[in-house]
Amino acid sequence: MLRWSVHLEGGPRRVNHAAVAVGHKVYSFGGYCSGEDYETLRQIDVHVFNTVSLRWMKLPPVRIGGGHERAREVPYMRYGHTAVLLDEIIYLWGGRNDTEGACNVLYAFDVNTHRWFTPKISGTVPGARDGHSSCVLGKAMYIFGGYEQLADCFSNDIHKLDTITMVWSLINARGTQARWRDFHSATIIGTKMFVFGGRADRFGPFHSNNEIYCNKIKVFDTQTNCWLSTPPTQPLPEGRRSHSAFSYKGELYIFGGYNARLDRHFNDLWKFNPEAFSWTKVEPKGKGPCPRRRQCCCMVGDRIILFGGTSPCPEQGMGDEFNLMDHSDLYILDFRTSLITLVTTHLIEAFLILSLVPMLLLSVWLVPCCRPRLCLAQSWSRLYRRQPLVEVIMMLSSCIQKK
Repeated sequence: MLRWSVHLEGGPRRVNHAAVAVGHKVYSFGGYCSGEDYETLRQIDVHVFNTVSLRWMKLPPVRIGGGHERAREVPYMRYGHTAVLLDEIIYLWGGRNDTEGACNVLYAFDVNTHRWFTPKISGTVPGARDGHSSCVLGKAMYIFGGYEQLADCFSNDIHKLDTITMVWSLINARGTQARWRDFHSATIIGTKMFVFGGRADRFGPFHSNNEIYCNKIKVFDTQTNCWLSTPPTQPLPEGRRSHSAFSYKGELYIFGGYNARLDRHFNDLWKFNPEAFSWTKVEPKGKGPCPRRRQCCCMVGDRIILFGGTSPCPEQGMGDEFNLMDHSDLYILDFRTSLITLVTTHLIEAFLILSLVPMLLLSVWLVPCCRPRLCLAQSWSRLYRRQPLVEVIMMLSSCIQKK
């Protein structure tokens, strides 16, 4: 049963960030938050979410020695970048900030040592940009689209980085090219790259304020380096940009995004079946995120971790200059909801209420479902001190099963 199973507040408030799942943890890099200083050059921040304890932590800044050259190995704070995982290395590429503009330096982050370095690369390096996509197939990273700073236009190029030889190449793609675009999604399923959405211009690669939002899937075959012809399909999601996309069991899912022509944010979930070449709107159980764009999502096992993004502010004058508010929340979309997950949901929802309940009333609620040898004081201590919830969750789910 597909369900929005967990909702947490109080994480990093981020928009246009990049994130990667590594085991049971999610690493989030950089991003934008209204009101923060993006003119002062500083290191990119790294936040880590533990999907077992349901806790965020921020990694300390890297201590830099060796002068300016060593400092260049750590990326500066940015937004509109991408990050992918290959083996135990996260490759971060692209993005921009308000001082340095766009970037095309390849950065590498070792998930074991938490150290940054800049691999020595060669070949045809893509131009600096933001709003592109990146995805991994085998030992290769593919970059598609984005908004190129030097050319001052949208891109529809495909660049490939061989992470064994560390050589960049520009793919000479055959077939009917995908339209120039940025803030789209590109998702690998099998050996094909499925591109959806994004912002484009009606008249070509240059931005003339005649934006269009395509809602047709484009498919690139990485074995033949060819854009494939695709059949028409109905129904279709609304065209959008800055949405999330992921694959699960051979199918493509998209969530959220924004269409400026409609001036509409989305919080709908759609599933695309590549075999039938058809879309289906999906209605998960539970309460999901509000309409938003520029969030991140990562798959951890059978769960999607979705966090951050920005939405229209419900109260006039309370948002930024565009009347948008940035989010610090996190949601979990569960494809296989377990008893522990359901207990987690109720425990988290009740947590703030429990912290205000008198001990007498708490004992009436808690003691009957606890094992006799686990006293009330121990249970309350774990809740009050905000220790990792997993111990309390396991205990409560065990009690529920026994009852």
